[in-house]
Amino acid sequence: MNNPIVISPTSRQEGHAELVMEVDDEGIVTKGKYLSITPVRGLEKMVVGKSPETAPVLCQRICGVCPIPHTLAAAEAVDSSLGIDVPKNGRLLREATLAAHNINSAAIHQFLIAEDFVPENLFATAVDSVSKIRKTVQYVVDMVAGEGIHPSDVRIGGMARNISPLAKDKLTERINNLEPVLEEHVELIKNLVLEKGLPKDLGVVDVPILASDKHYGKNDWFDFDKFSEVLPEEWYDDPAIGKKACSVIPLWDGKNGETGPRARMDEFSGFKDKGVIAQHVARADEMIVNYNWLVDILDQIDTSAEVCADYNPTGTDKLGVGVIEGPRGTDVHMAQIKNGQIQYYSAIVPTTWNIPTMGPATEGFSHELGPHVIRAYDPCLSCATHVMVVDDDDKSVVKNEMVKI
Repeated sequence: MNNPIVISPTSRQEGHAELVMEVDDEGIVTKGKYLSITPVRGLEKMVVGKSPETAPVLCQRICGVCPIPHTLAAAEAVDSSLGIDVPKNGRLLREATLAAHNINSAAIHQFLIAEDFVPENLFATAVDSVSKIRKTVQYVVDMVAGEGIHPSDVRIGGMARNISPLAKDKLTERINNLEPVLEEHVELIKNLVLEKGLPKDLGVVDVPILASDKHYGKNDWFDFDKFSEVLPEEWYDDPAIGKKACSVIPLWDGKNGETGPRARMDEFSGFKDKGVIAQHVARADEMIVNYNWLVDILDQIDTSAEVCADYNPTGTDKLGVGVIEGPRGTDVHMAQIKNGQIQYYSAIVPTTWNIPTMGPATEGFSHELGPHVIRAYDPCLSCATHVMVVDDDDKSVVKNEMVKI
């Protein structure tokens, strides 16, 4: 006989979620269900009827932990709808912003999981390196995009301004000085994770990989023929859980998938390990990938070049898609512009993709290891909360709703 164990809310993550595990008499998880219980955010509805330029400003506030991917995805979606070609150096500045942010977010996550892996005698060392890494890469975002949390210089058409030659030199110097600190930190985290002794197969699931690009993101990756969404009532086998859940379930080719650092490393870097240990190792390795990318971007930036395109904000009712590879995975925003106003807006964020995968990833092991599995994905629930209304007869999407009725 299975007995449910409920952890509500799960800990050391952004937002509130619930992990429900059915276990056997030995405490092994036979069925895992993970669901968002964070109230709906509403920002997708707030931008409707407003000017295109409003989208990055409001949608970056979907979350205070990962505002950079939402800013960039919003800008990319509107650029796509308006048919804008962003100048090369505007694109490079956007890429530098994302590269720095992804390193920063990985370091934050490693602080959150430090209690799981870092022994007392190394705790101060690990936290100190997290602080040094974050200080440097947040400086990059400040200088390139205007602000480290809600970047004010990411604009429709590109960026508000280029950086000066002096700023480029300062950024290059600071990033070069970061390299030994980052390399030492990554090796420390990886070794501590491997030494923890977690079961090798913990968290392994056989689901499709969702990753559009090794670095920035590719807008044409998103395939409407492969994408579908179902309401939580249709996904969870417990009606009470289905009614309580605050996010839809996105599917790719009719299946739930996995997105994030491990998925990207699998797709583009030949990293084929799976599970909790692999999630942490891949996230650490990707910090080096993003560091090398950032070094290359800074070298390419022409400080005298244009960084923002002229554009007509009227729009033609085309649905634009912006795809950004954020720290937690593939972030997809959609915008439709007509008569100078946003007619439609929607976001499918990384944790939304991962929610239906995290629960089953706990199965087959002790329920005490369930929180380890969840934390390995670094979920961000405020981003993921999203509910839509579906016609009961033909299952077509009627409209997106930010308040469930």
